[in-house]
Parts: sequence; C-alpha cells; structure tokens
Amino acid sequence: MGPHPAVAAIRLAVRRVLHDILNNVHTTGPHPDGQALGRHPDRAAERPPSPLVLVACSGGADSMALASALAFEAPRLGLRAGGVTVDHGLQAGSDLRADEVALRLRRLGLDPVDSVAVTVGRDGGPEAAARDARYAALDAAAERHGAAAVLLGHTRDDQAETVLLGLARGSGIRSLSGMAAVSGADGRYRRPFLQLDRQTARKACMVQSLPVWDDPHNADPAYTRSRLRHEGLPALEKALGKGVVEALARTAQLARDDADALDAWAGQAEATVRDGAGLLECAKLYALPPAVRRRILRRAAIEAGAPAGSLFARHLEEVDRLITGWRGQGAINLPGKVVARRQGGRLVIRQG
Repeated sequence: MGPHPAVAAIRLAVRRVLHDILNNVHTTGPHPDGQALGRHPDRAAERPPSPLVLVACSGGADSMALASALAFEAPRLGLRAGGVTVDHGLQAGSDLRADEVALRLRRLGLDPVDSVAVTVGRDGGPEAAARDARYAALDAAAERHGAAAVLLGHTRDDQAETVLLGLARGSGIRSLSGMAAVSGADGRYRRPFLQLDRQTARKACMVQSLPVWDDPHNADPAYTRSRLRHEGLPALEKALGKGVVEALARTAQLARDDADALDAWAGQAEATVRDGAGLLECAKLYALPPAVRRRILRRAAIEAGAPAGSLFARHLEEVDRLITGWRGQGAINLPGKVVARRQGGRLVIRQG
C-alpha cells in the first residue's frame, strides 16, 4: 500500500524540483553512478560531497511537510538534505521555538541544520522587514554550506494572496505574476508547492504525525496578509464561488509569461534608444509601447542607484511624462537620491 495521497503529492512535487536541481549541477559534480566525473574509480575517496539542498522551515505545516518530503526524496536521488530555521525575535520565546524546529528537522534526518537569529528592521513595514531579514539569513546559510538550492514552502494559497496584494497596491503585471517557482541568485530558491493547496500540506503533516506550529502572526488582523487570508479570500469565494484561489494562481502564471516577454523586449530595445554617449533619446523612447518604455526607464533608474523595492509606478509615470508630456517641467526626484531630467532631447537619470 502506497503513502497517503497528500504525502504522495508533496513527495512528487519535491522529487520534480530535485531532478531539476540535479540537472543544473555543474558537470564536475557527482555522477549519477556515485563516481565524480573525470575521476578514476580507484580514487573514490576523492569524490566531492553530493550536492546539498536546504529547506527553509518555520515549523508551520507547509514547511514541515516540505522538510519531510525533502528528507524522504533527497537520499534516493543522491542528494544531501539540510535545513534552516530563522528566529525573527518578534515574539516571546521565539528562540526556544526555533531550537525546537531545528530539533525536529534533525529527527527527520536533515544535516546540517541551522537555527539563525536575525534582527528585523523597520524599512517597508513589519512584514517586508521580516522578509528581508529572513532572506538575508537564508542567503548566508546557503553560502556558508555551499548549498545548491533552498526550498521554500509557499503554496498555491500563498500565491493567490500575493496576486491580490499586488492588485490592491495598483502594481504592474510583474507584481501580479506573484512568486516565481525559481528565483534568487542563480536560481537558488525553489518553490515546489505552488501548485498544491495549503490543506494538502497540512493533511500530509497530520497523517505522518508531524508536529506543526501555527504562528499567531498568521491570524493577527494587524497584518495585511492575515486579513486577506481570513477575511478577504473567504469573502471572494462566498461571492464568486469556489475556485478563486486556483484562478488567481493561473492568473499569476499568465502574468509572469507576459512580464517575461515584455522584459525581454525592453532588454533588446534599450540598446536602440541610446545615443553614442549612452544617453536615452526621448524621441526614440516615445516611439516605444508604454509597457516597454517604462521597463527601460525603471532599469535606468535602478542602475543610477534607485532601490528597486522603493521605485513605484507613480515614480515611473512622472519620469515617463518627461517623454510623453514634455512642457518644460523640472527634474523628477526618485528614491535613492536619483534625479531624472530632460536635457536637449535626452533623458538624464543619475544621482542628484
């Protein structure tokens, strides 16, 4: 008799991602038969270690289900499996909970396992600041251990919430595309569960008797995502019927495909709208579709020093008006002390 359907689903999702990771491992890495490529069998002792895959685990149902599936699948594919839990220090006893999560990961057979304490700042609000601190800690752990990838437990429900948050902010199509299945430097972060719902992960934990911790912040109405999860999405499903989450997840994928195509177009077009000195020519920018033009403007602003996370649609609209609605207006101040101004038919974007 095979595993419970929920367990089988999470293992299959993880197995597919691990196969992708193996395919991306450098050709000098471990050979599928256990021999390092280019080495004589008699020198097996000199084989490099198998690639390491880490799981980011908070102790919640999603990440515990992911950790259990990684612990099961990785050895069968010749991979090492480890884990990282991050203590944000935002609740009393958070250090003890992080230690408990680390112990659970070790009991699953993961090694190495890190418990990392971080200091959460205030930039961008509490949720964004916590996310920034968490990813910085995960990046550091991946570098420290030389991990090939870090698995994240975001589900289809998380994806739907992300799309709605982007829609509420009036963000562009890139924001509506939600979370990518592969992201980060060199594709470090992988999200195997984006096609699975939250209940599947919780069911997998239950049938495997895996203890889980439900973060009270996830039910705290002070947080926007929490209100959306417990009030907004249920209201949408009541008004529109079941299937809203699945539809939003499909929307995210369609939006991502479109955003990728427009980014590629903008990358190719950028070289054609710069003069010999590398300055952007307003007349040539004007001839481009707005979606392509604004991508070029955004890239130019970021290259000049504007923080990507602080550069919003309203900023780009103001810069765009220097091209499409030129009436002799003055310079536009952007985040990061970057200034955009029109001079002699050229758009100059640089530190003020």
